[in-house]
Amino acid sequence: MILSGHEIREQLGTNIVIDPFDPARLNPNSYNLSLHDELLVYEEVVLDMLKPNRVRRLTIPPQGLVLNPHQLYLGRTIERTETHNLVPMIEGRSSIGRLGLFVHVTAGFGDVGFCGYWTLEMFAVQPVRVYPGVPICQIFYHQIAGSYTEYDSDKYQHNHDIQPSMIFKELNPASSNDPQLQLAFGMERVVN
Repeated sequence: MILSGHEIREQLGTNIVIDPFDPARLNPNSYNLSLHDELLVYEEVVLDMLKPNRVRRLTIPPQGLVLNPHQLYLGRTIERTETHNLVPMIEGRSSIGRLGLFVHVTAGFGDVGFCGYWTLEMFAVQPVRVYPGVPICQIFYHQIAGSYTEYDSDKYQHNHDIQPSMIFKELNPASSNDPQLQLAFGMERVVN
């Protein structure tokens, strides 16, 4: 069962945290989350699951930034969320999808207990200009049945920034203690 907008508001501060929260962004059964002003792009030609891949940081200026096809852009929400006793999910807004912008490629499913910013995996079908602060996706909440253990991961839980893939920690657990692999996350800032 999906929570209604009224129920989302009712559970704010207990099972649901959305910070900052704007009542104008509350929908009948979801809440609109907005795009932060920074993006990451991978610098590698071939991405490798067994190691961290280099990324470059872009800043979305007030006049917008054109996202081009054949390029994956990692963004994040302005809002930090916490979800307890519910399963959070995000979907792109239909108005954004109608511009040919995929907002989360395949990762819209959240875990009960997730706390942090949502990393968005964005891909454009054709060139599209995006702006900082635009309501880009919506979060909604499912009730959960049965016993469960809340999400607790050293990869993405309590993040403070855009999170590139850290699957290498699962595939090669020793790699997370390797200083050279940790240095591979060096980020170069690019302002457009």
